[in-house]
Amino acid sequence: MELSNTEVKQFATQILSGMVANPHVYPMVSDDLGRGPREQDLIIAAIEMAESLINRVEHRNQQRDN
Repeated sequence: MELSNTEVKQFATQILSGMVANPHVYPMVSDDLGRGPREQDLIIAAIEMAESLINRVEHRNQQRDN
């Protein structure tokens, strides 16, 4: 089953908001007004985490259906 862009965006947004809200992960806004390398790394990590989570859930559902 393919991941829909909307699905990945929704989960990635939720993961990213959790990371940004955590002072241990994101202690302060960069000098680039939230568009610096640290923010880009967090965005990439959130997208990868969302894709991985969706794949794992879909895989588990397929196993359950068989």
